[in-house]
Amino acid sequence: QVQLQESGPGLVKPSQTLSLTCTVSGGTITTNYYYWTWIRQSPGKDLERIAAIASSGSTFYRPSFEDRSSITRDTSTNQFALNLRSVTPDDTAVYYCARGSKCYYSDYVTREEYDSWGKGTQVTVAP
Repeated sequence: QVQLQESGPGLVKPSQTLSLTCTVSGGTITTNYYYWTWIRQSPGKDLERIAAIASSGSTFYRPSFEDRSSITRDTSTNQFALNLRSVTPDDTAVYYCARGSKCYYSDYVTREEYDSWGKGTQVTVAP
């Protein structure tokens, strides 16, 4: 029922800011109790959590991203967004938005932890 869709640029230059938007339909991002999450997967790597925003509006960041990421939401459009600053080629990945019932702190990510996923959007960081 709930559907999520990522949107944003496919190519970002090093040192710039990556801005992604997740549009949610079939559900409201303020409805308790969910965590709206950004996840990525680099080539040959595991899924990696980035940040989440709860239905209450509280934000959570993984330690490796807290210095340069920001997660926000717009309740009027039922969207949430990710800004990732100072990107490098290591940030090249498929970026997903997803809905989870918990705020997960484990390093390992399983798809089953989230009941809804977007299809993902490819982001390449290159000059």
